Amino acid sequence: MPLPERATVSPWAQAWIAWDGVGRWPSLAVATCCRPAVRPSRLGAWAHELVRLWAIRLPRGEGGSLLCANGASLARVREVHRRRCRHTIAGQEVSSMSQCDTKLNVLLIGGGMISEEVLLPTLFQEQAAGRIGKVSVATRRSSTIQHLRQIFPGREFTGYPEAAGGSEVADPNAFQKALADLERPGAVVVATPDHLHTPMILAALEAGFDVVTEKPLCIKTADAWKIIESADEKAAYVYTDYHKRHDRAIRALRYRYRRGWLGEMLHGHAWIEEKREIPLEKFVLWAGKSSPFEYIGVHYVDAYYFVTGLKPRRLVAFAQKKLLVSKGIDAYDTAQATIEWEDNSVLFVQTSWVNSNRNSTLTNQGMMVLGTEGEYWADHKARGLHFVTERGGYEDYNPNFFKAYDDWDDPDKDQWTGYGYDSLVMGLNDIRTIYLATQGLDAAAAKEKRRQMLANWADKRPLPRQALIGTAVIEAARISFENNSAYVGFDDNMRPKLL
Repeated sequence: MPLPERATVSPWAQAWIAWDGVGRWPSLAVATCCRPAVRPSRLGAWAHELVRLWAIRLPRGEGGSLLCANGASLARVREVHRRRCRHTIAGQEVSSMSQCDTKLNVLLIGGGMISEEVLLPTLFQEQAAGRIGKVSVATRRSSTIQHLRQIFPGREFTGYPEAAGGSEVADPNAFQKALADLERPGAVVVATPDHLHTPMILAALEAGFDVVTEKPLCIKTADAWKIIESADEKAAYVYTDYHKRHDRAIRALRYRYRRGWLGEMLHGHAWIEEKREIPLEKFVLWAGKSSPFEYIGVHYVDAYYFVTGLKPRRLVAFAQKKLLVSKGIDAYDTAQATIEWEDNSVLFVQTSWVNSNRNSTLTNQGMMVLGTEGEYWADHKARGLHFVTERGGYEDYNPNFFKAYDDWDDPDKDQWTGYGYDSLVMGLNDIRTIYLATQGLDAAAAKEKRRQMLANWADKRPLPRQALIGTAVIEAARISFENNSAYVGFDDNMRPKLL
């Protein structure tokens, strides 16, 4: 409904801005200013509706002309709030003005498929919304930077290495120059091949930056412990982008499991398989250093851990080399693992990256689990939506991961949304929150504040000790299938060991 020039709100009431828990979207609370005895709940329904509608419009730059009945403009109310109000984020009191004005500068290390299709669209959309400042991208080759400029015309970012005149420049250490140039407040997003994560993460931590890394954290538990020790020493935030945690199909399972609907876990089966274009075209240079279990199977390993909180006890794994070796690539086609967890429940995970390129979507994926009181079954590929077009043929369409839609305010613009978006933004928002909570503190106080915040997130985020579980399982799986499918267990620090 249209909003009037003036709202019939009690003359004793004013709207005060109260930012939400992550500082992204404003909500409003009605509070009294002239009659403290009048509680917000006693204000008229119209007051609450005005407040709600204005809150929705505020992120779009609207609402400043709305007036309260006593003649005070909401723009004036906002200005008063910016000077006086403080709010709490993640248990830390920070300035609302800082929350509005602080933009996080982001360095993305890696310019491959996930950067092009998910990470950069997310970063640019957050930049347009005013939450991210400068964006820079570091890759090994200048041709990758040139390609990204063609994909994102009109978007401003600094590239490393950059070559003039279209010539090719190769520099495997370009990320180090980019780190040296990254302005504070800043964050580093690591999206390199899996086996290269560790040196990038450690370099970012050494430079004093917090990190978001694509899954897995790394592929060796020895490296994971190096990251854990460095992050602990510096009170640094390292978030692994396990975006399946943000899939509502997985969150639904966790919600009901934690409330006892499924009882105790008995067994489960997860499958995730991708087209052969992945190792043959997209990752041809490094497919031999990974496997489909390490690359994508880790999603469902982490999902089971995320849902149950259980740690693995032992596993046995299998892998096959047939198709890719015939194409000159010494890499595994498929891999499977049977994982026994500490409560004796079992999860079987099957993975592939040699499915037909004619598949109706990039990824076959799904999960089922059985508990003593119930079961869960979900096809995470077929979400009940498909297209059949002359342009694309038959396509199973997943609207939940990362898709573009018409922007509500400008239908000619793309608005990206989905759990792939939400996962990355959670990590960036946490880093921004840390900066806000430690502004103005001396080094010792800032470090202590960081430790408090990290402790609060320890059981809520895929920080290194949580991400260690996925790394331990994928390392154990490789040890198993490279040792004639022997059983592999784990020590107290989650380091795999042959049994």
